[in-house]
Amino acid sequence: MTAFPLFTRRRMTAVALAGAVLAAGPALAQEVVKIGYSGPLSGGAAQYGKNVLDGMQMAVAELNAAGPEVGGKKVKFEIVALDDKYNPSETAINAQRLVQQHKTAAILVPHSGGIFALQTTNERSNFIVLAYSSVPQITARGNKLTLRIPPEFTSYITPFSKYEMERFGKKVAMIGADHDYGKAWAAAFKPGWEKLGGTVVAENPMSYNRATDFYSGVSKALAEKPDVLFVGGASEPTALVVKQARELGFKGGFIIMDQAKLDEMARVLGGDYKVLEGAIGVMPVSEDSKPANQAFVQRFGKAYPGRIPGSEAQWNYTAVHATAKAMQLAGTTSDPKAIHAKLDAAYKALAADVNPGGVMGVDAKGGTLTRERGAAVKNGKIEPVQTEH
Repeated sequence: MTAFPLFTRRRMTAVALAGAVLAAGPALAQEVVKIGYSGPLSGGAAQYGKNVLDGMQMAVAELNAAGPEVGGKKVKFEIVALDDKYNPSETAINAQRLVQQHKTAAILVPHSGGIFALQTTNERSNFIVLAYSSVPQITARGNKLTLRIPPEFTSYITPFSKYEMERFGKKVAMIGADHDYGKAWAAAFKPGWEKLGGTVVAENPMSYNRATDFYSGVSKALAEKPDVLFVGGASEPTALVVKQARELGFKGGFIIMDQAKLDEMARVLGGDYKVLEGAIGVMPVSEDSKPANQAFVQRFGKAYPGRIPGSEAQWNYTAVHATAKAMQLAGTTSDPKAIHAKLDAAYKALAADVNPGGVMGVDAKGGTLTRERGAAVKNGKIEPVQTEH
């Protein structure tokens, strides 16, 4: 064993430490950019929340693999996900934690109640609300730090109603979900249906997020002899409502709010569209034939073996890519106002493969511009139904 004087050993230790610091330099210089998520990861809407989160995580994995830079500095993106159980008060608590502890410049929330809760404070607390909800009031409020990710649901009401009236009749029973999003949809749908000459024979909203047995509510609605049922919440409980309506002898059609997806419901109902005959809702991602969309479906299947993406995964996947691009265009990861100002340009700059839904930009109020299509089940198959935007 060779002995070294104490002074020499100290010098060698100092050199070794300096070398380690230099070697780790790029890693230490890499900034971790955190994007927040507060949504349901437990309870009746847990799968819905997981679908949203999976799309976000897929986008982050792709971004990081490309070695992103913002303002000339290497960055690594990370999603910080917190469960709010679909409870707006929990969303508000989570947002405070995300901003204060994790320094998130943007927080994605996939339910209107939570979005509205954050809009009361986000401009003052200086963070962007990435709002995954189609409720029109989200952008109508004029919040200057909000992005509404999907198209407004109001564009579906007239074409969906006309389709069902022509095919089944003009009497509808409304048995949608009782959360804030469901209430907003119902409040807009009822006058829209009546304006077209229809009649609402029953209004019996149910707790889709907390119940699995809907026989009582469905039976009460069917007692009024409707031609059409207006339903919708997360896909899984909505499928159970449809199943129980069929088991009680209902032969009519379904208008399905855009939170529920026809293909996801079909998988709950035995794997085909037979039980959903006559239903109309948004076009399932898995059924959309656009090349960029089909390529996204394949990539998602590789990232999550055995899984098929829905709109929740697709829209929020693109929203994360757009947020990252907006940061790059703004040259900052920490200035929400500057980032928000670049979201329109960011969406327009995205390549088709990371924008499979074809978002065309962001309007002056903070809502995305899209050409989303509807879809109906006829003879056991999906057929497109044109909607207006």
